[in-house]
Amino acid sequence: MRRRPIGLIVILVLGMLVLSLGAEAEQPGKVIRIGLLSPYAPPADAEGRPSPLLDAVRHVLQERGCIEGQHFTFEKRYAAGHYERLPALAAELAQLPVDVMIAFASPAAQAAKGATRTIPIVFVNVSDPIGSGLVAHLAQPGANVTGVALLPTWEMVQKRLQLFREAVPQVSRLAVLWNPANPANATALREVEQAAKALGVHLQALAVRDPTEVESAFHAITAEQANGLFLHGDPVLDSQNSRIAQFALAHHLPTMSPLRMWVEAGGLMAYGASNAHHFQRAAALVDKILQGTTPADLPVEQPMKFEFIINLKTAKELGLTIPATLLFQADEIIR
Repeated sequence: MRRRPIGLIVILVLGMLVLSLGAEAEQPGKVIRIGLLSPYAPPADAEGRPSPLLDAVRHVLQERGCIEGQHFTFEKRYAAGHYERLPALAAELAQLPVDVMIAFASPAAQAAKGATRTIPIVFVNVSDPIGSGLVAHLAQPGANVTGVALLPTWEMVQKRLQLFREAVPQVSRLAVLWNPANPANATALREVEQAAKALGVHLQALAVRDPTEVESAFHAITAEQANGLFLHGDPVLDSQNSRIAQFALAHHLPTMSPLRMWVEAGGLMAYGASNAHHFQRAAALVDKILQGTTPADLPVEQPMKFEFIINLKTAKELGLTIPATLLFQADEIIR
């Protein structure tokens, strides 16, 4: 019996293996679709830069060697402040379908849950995930939803008002803008009412459901002669932050808010959970889900990092002198 040379057999086997691997490499792999559902308007950036939230997701995936466009892509849907559009936008993402859906704020998270019971959902900046029916428990969310909560607590609101009162001791009539269309805001407003009562501050709650109601709120604030303005984090209100901040400056109203964006727009102070840290944690949850962990096994995360920001330029325009004790506590001072 004639035997083939062993070297020739090895060469033939290696050649077949290389051809096989080459054929597999030519087949396009699955591109992961990551959906973003947001009640905000799309970023109005001339260079088309993405949101910080998507930046965080992109960074986490790129650290694993994933390339955007080759291994993953984003499907973005924005409601531009019109909450009634969110269910249809969520349904679009579910029908594509996406592999995981990121829902920003309570209205988007509820629309996402209503659109799918199977696609994993990661929510961000949701104030009351249990009360709003998104999860059964924080430690064991159950079903297909988890995320990063922004839990309103008596201590948080009280701290915000105490800092504000220390900076503006003369505040006695505090106007509060809130959006009743956002189901999470009712709880937050009750917390503000309790904290204001404890400090002996009269509260004027003004509903702003959409941008058309902002002007009437301005008139009510002026008529009531409020000497301070307290703001909730809400997509409709956040979209009007520059407009509201300019009104406050023109009428010498110091403001307190939970978000950095208000101070950057000209507001006086902000104290709340760090959005940047929230986005990093949400991105980590998305990454875990894409690697096979189910949302039911990922506990809802709570705020771990907070920031206190003061705008000294605004303080000067308002004729306020911020106490040194507050300046020392501030994580950032805008001059």
